[in-house]
Amino acid sequence: MTKIAFIGAGSTIFSKNVLGDCMTTPALADAEIALHDIDHEKLFNSEKMLKNLSRNLGGRAQVTAYTDRREALRGADYVINAISVGQYEPTIKSDFEIPHKYGLKQTVADTLGVGGILRGLRAAYAMLEFTRDMEELCPNAWFLNYTNPMAIVTGAVLRGSKIKSVGLCHSVQVCAKELLEGLDLPTDNVRYRIAGINHQAWLLEITRNGEDMYPEIRRRAAERPAPHDDMVRYEIMKSFGFYVTESSMHSAEYMPYFIKSGQPELLEQYNITTDWYLTWGDSKAEYWQEVMDSLVNNPDVSHSRTHEYASYIIEAMETDVSFKIAGNVLNTGGLIGNLPQDAVVEVPCLVDSQGVTPCKVEDLPPQCAGLNRTNVNMQLLAVEAILTRKREHIYHAAMLDPHTAAELSLDQIRSLIDEMLEASAEFLPEFI
Repeated sequence: MTKIAFIGAGSTIFSKNVLGDCMTTPALADAEIALHDIDHEKLFNSEKMLKNLSRNLGGRAQVTAYTDRREALRGADYVINAISVGQYEPTIKSDFEIPHKYGLKQTVADTLGVGGILRGLRAAYAMLEFTRDMEELCPNAWFLNYTNPMAIVTGAVLRGSKIKSVGLCHSVQVCAKELLEGLDLPTDNVRYRIAGINHQAWLLEITRNGEDMYPEIRRRAAERPAPHDDMVRYEIMKSFGFYVTESSMHSAEYMPYFIKSGQPELLEQYNITTDWYLTWGDSKAEYWQEVMDSLVNNPDVSHSRTHEYASYIIEAMETDVSFKIAGNVLNTGGLIGNLPQDAVVEVPCLVDSQGVTPCKVEDLPPQCAGLNRTNVNMQLLAVEAILTRKREHIYHAAMLDPHTAAELSLDQIRSLIDEMLEASAEFLPEFI
């Protein structure tokens, strides 16, 4: 029987999607599913929901919640990670509010920027604890990571442990579809090729019935009436030649062009909402009540398989029927030749019983690789800080972050990082 451990199972909707996918997959329907979360109330809510779901889908899966993480991991074949470290208040809020004091605005702060750095430090330290347990309790298991910042935490796990791991995101699966739907273009018989880094991978080619769609995409994007939700990505496509995978709200803070204290009119021009994540976070009580009503307290809960990669990866490994994913892996051997080999890149990968095999991609267009490298520089220094425990590398990461460096002086960056580390001292005692 396949054992799947899910760490961070208190994320009820996401655990339903990923584990419900497994329950609806014949090769995985009788899996042993082990749930763990440090929030025991949410953990047992997810267990209740998943047991109802299993029963409604035939009752073959064995679902058990564990308050002891080691027992959840013991003997696992696959470990799915979806943790978030630190409560929304005060930890996540501090990732926004402390930078506010320095005039630094962010939108989501979970991938790049000073918020992304702190989130990455907190998450990576927790995940390296998981992998140490895995090296003892399930050394051959695959670690499927969904936690952001993807490049930082996946890089830390791959370089800081012996565990087999791949980072997974939703952006690649929906990128082409969202682009075409936004421009009223057909989505059938479309093929595409994407590569780069997480949240800034490039739609290098897109064809329909063998015909290049980019000329029509660019024409319609230029004519689409403003405002709309994809203005940042259209501007990047106009300026750099290609569309990127992650949303405009995310992408706005990965570059120095869109959120500038000296040019506040850019926010309206590109339809950017700063502190977007805080707005979402303030509505979480209402969100969780909806989760309770629609999932946890619904005995008739049901599920249809989603586009999340986890169940397809596990199915391919268990059945040896290959499946292609977009995976976040080390750039070992120069999968993308004009990005650093110790970077985490997002490239096509084939999955089968041998594991995850990344596919080599030719060099990116030089302007695309150049923009990626501005993000990679920060990511590599953040990973270096995690692995070496050297505080100065946290400063270096922030100094190399595109948006932060465009707004703050070196002394301001040091002072800002000092305050943010103090706010996260509970999770990062090595740096205090």
